[in-house]
This record gives sequence, C-alpha cells and structure tokens, in this order.
Amino acid sequence: MKHVIFLAVLVSTCLAQTTLPSAGKQKALWQKLESSIQNVDQHLDGVMGVAIEDLTTNDHYFLHEDEVFAQASSIKITVLANLYLQAQQGKLKLTDLYTVQSSDLVPDSDIMNGLTPGVTRITLRDLATMMVAVSDNAATNVLIDRVGMQNVNAMLDSLGLPHTRLRRKMMDLQAAKEGRENIATPREMMTLLDAIYHGKVLNRESTDDFFKILSTNKASFIPRYLPADLKVANKPGELEAVRNDSGIVFVEGRPYVICVMTSFLRNERDGEEAISQISLETWRLFDRLSRATEYGRVVSAGNGTR
Repeated sequence: MKHVIFLAVLVSTCLAQTTLPSAGKQKALWQKLESSIQNVDQHLDGVMGVAIEDLTTNDHYFLHEDEVFAQASSIKITVLANLYLQAQQGKLKLTDLYTVQSSDLVPDSDIMNGLTPGVTRITLRDLATMMVAVSDNAATNVLIDRVGMQNVNAMLDSLGLPHTRLRRKMMDLQAAKEGRENIATPREMMTLLDAIYHGKVLNRESTDDFFKILSTNKASFIPRYLPADLKVANKPGELEAVRNDSGIVFVEGRPYVICVMTSFLRNERDGEEAISQISLETWRLFDRLSRATEYGRVVSAGNGTR
C-alpha cells in the first residue's frame, strides 16, 4: 500500500513539474495582455470596461467588469438568444412568417425601410439575420414584440444576470430620456455568451444556428484587425459617447469571449479604435496559445525543424 501511495505522489509531482513551465509562460503572456489593455485604457478619453474569458481553461481578464454600460445595439444579443430559446420551447417557429407594416419603420432600418408594407412577408429568422447583419432597428423591434421584453429579462434573471436588461425598443428616445436604457456589464455579457457556448441555454442545434447568425459578416470593432477568414460571432453597439462590442472569437482549439464597453467618450472613433486594439492584442495571445506546445514552440505549416 505504501508503494502505491509513493508511486501516486511521484506521478503527481512529475505531472506538476511538467505543467508548471507551461502555466508560468501562459501567465506571463496574460500579464503582457493586461499591460497592453491598461495602456489603451490610460490613453482613452472616456471610461472602459473589459471582460475576456478563455473558453478552454476558464482563465479571465477583467477591467471595470461590473460597471453598468449602455448597450446600444449590443443588447440585440439578448433578443437573439431569447428568440432561439422560445423556438426551442415550441412557443414560436423561426420559419413563422411576418408581414411588414408601415408602423414598424424606424430610423436605421436599412432593409426594412426598403420593403413593401402590407405585402412583403419574411420569416422570424430572416428578421434575426437583419437585426444582426445590418443592425436593422425595425426588424429588432418586431422581434422584441414577438418574444416579449419581459421574457428576455426573465431569461436573463434565470442565468443570474440582474444588471443586463432590455428596457426599451430601438430608437425610443423618450424612453432613453426617462432613464430606460438597455444596459449590461462586461462580466454579465461575457457570462451570457459563455452560457450559450457551453449549452446551458440552448441545445446543440440551436446553439450552432445562434452563432451562425451572430457571426454574419458585419462592420464592427472586434474583427476589424483580425484575419478575414476567422469566425467572429459578435454584435457591436453605437450611441453618442458610447461604443461597445461583445462576442466570441473562434480561434481553432482556443475560442474566447471578449466584451469591451466604453462610455463618456470625448471622441467616438477613439472608442472604436480602443476596442479594435484590445481585440487585436487578445487574438495575438490566443492565436499563439492555440498553435504552441507547452514549451512555447509554435509550429506553423511549412516550417521545418532546425
């Protein structure tokens, strides 16, 4: 029995010695990422919150992660999630048809404003695609009416996300003036995306289609400086003095969540650039981790050994 115990201790020690160098090197890389993000934050004339999660190891980086930020169009992630949840529950079908109404039309509805009211019929999934791909506000409002604002918030409550709230439709300026803003924290948006990715909200088929919609090509800040063929499932948001982007970057073998939110911006373009720079630095970390051995050797296609 003593020999068995000794052997188990010996194996554990060897394993620890094998994994420690890798863990130490990865920690050093995370520290460099933290330094890069802090540098971006210090040079931004505004307020920034960041939440990053390694979906493989559950490692995190946080900056002002529990501060509440206005979400703008990033809140549409919650509408999309609840649409798929209700479809999975049999309360609606993604193929259900909707007839466009003139009363639906609001500003920043690039596709809906070009359709024929009373004639054009489109599916709920089509509306979801429009909501994500071109951030069509009219399509979003139709979906909010269909799923119910209270149901979206009930879903968020069930996931323990009390500070993420859908409280108004798109372009409802009066509601915004009254303080009914759509809000979230970096940590809670990260938690929502993590829960969906790990199948805690939707089944596998619904999860796959959810991320297919969310990864529709769009002009946004997270993928701006990343490789063009990299899958990024994200939704940016823009308001006066506010720029956000939240999503999952599907680096092969090392996917991660990244949520960057900014407010009180003196210059909105600076906020956009800050998000893109943080996204680039984060991708550089995960790209290396995805292709490296535990000793930090990165082997790329076509490279020989010397």
